[in-house]
Amino acid sequence: MQFTASTVSLTIDDVAASQEFFTTHLGYTVQQAAEGFASLSRADAFDVVLLTRGIEVLPPEQRDQRAGGLILAYTVADGLDEEEARLRAAGVPITMPLREEPWGERLFQVTDPNGVIVQFVQWADHN
Repeated sequence: MQFTASTVSLTIDDVAASQEFFTTHLGYTVQQAAEGFASLSRADAFDVVLLTRGIEVLPPEQRDQRAGGLILAYTVADGLDEEEARLRAAGVPITMPLREEPWGERLFQVTDPNGVIVQFVQWADHN
């Protein structure tokens, strides 16, 4: 079996708010959208599908669940400081300021309007 794409599907309360966040601040484009649904993509990252909580396309036991306890993590090669500054200037809530962990991970987090945590990671060069 060969995978052709990687997608994370998030069940949230307000699809339009997260769609706006991902397209405006994270560079995603809308591939398909309908009432309570949006499929977003970006060439250099995994796809994101947004579903309204309670939507009938989900099995009954999944309909009322909401994305939680989940972090969407993006690893970048460079530009972490600039990205944090750009998002901060755009008014995006920085929910964990830029920091470096002892094991060499530099990271910061933002949170979208539905509480989806997005983390940006750059590995420090410790040569």
